[in-house]
Amino acid sequence: MATKDCNGGCQECQHPEDRRTALSWMIGGGIFASMASFLYPVVRFLNPPEITEVAVNEVSGGKTQDLKPNTGKIIKFGNKPALLVRVSDTEWKAFSAVCTHLNCTVQYRDTTSQIWCACHNGTYDLNGRVVSGPPPNPLEEYAVNLRGDEVVISRKA
Repeated sequence: MATKDCNGGCQECQHPEDRRTALSWMIGGGIFASMASFLYPVVRFLNPPEITEVAVNEVSGGKTQDLKPNTGKIIKFGNKPALLVRVSDTEWKAFSAVCTHLNCTVQYRDTTSQIWCACHNGTYDLNGRVVSGPPPNPLEEYAVNLRGDEVVISRKA
């Protein structure tokens, strides 16, 4: 029986090195794509897009009858939250609701009549001053004005 020399033209004679090279490229490409899909979110997290702050000088806090005395609520003030507190029938307070420690959102606790940050148990009094916990600075205070039955919060001049 004579053997036929096909120079790699038929399937039986194909060189195994060519198959290994193709398989190596496919596995390498898959590993590279997997690593890129894992690293891309990490890079985006470490370098977030810059968000410009909306220039807002005053916002509506709602109607006076919406908030009972010794209660508070969070209101959107531009890109950041604000805390509106109705201390009594005639006294209103408003502050930035962003804790000065790690930028967590603070809330009003009616049981203690204090502003509380849940992240690290920081507390502020109703003048925005730090009472306890890790916050290094007082809260930014806003002006509260009543226009008819509407509560308006604005930046202090």
